[in-house]
Amino acid sequence: MKLYICWGTFQTPRPGGHPCHNAYEALKDAGWDPELKKVYGLGVLGSALNPTRKEVRELTGQNIVPVLVTDDGEVIQDSKRIVEWARANPASGAG
Repeated sequence: MKLYICWGTFQTPRPGGHPCHNAYEALKDAGWDPELKKVYGLGVLGSALNPTRKEVRELTGQNIVPVLVTDDGEVIQDSKRIVEWARANPASGAG
């Protein structure tokens, strides 16, 4: 399982929290330990100088993170969808 995130998984004072943090915490709370793939640079700058952002673009057609790739290859984009997936699919032994 891989979770593509921007520069961090830490909390921010932003209303609703930071999307990458929210996705990461939901996965951890569900018992998952995803491999973090950090995507540096601004999404609007594209993937020319950032191979990890290029991977995101190849997976989703967009430059935006977070993106989850599950162990069975399912690609889930958007923090809210990742949170929903994590709640619906706890890791074995979680909870």
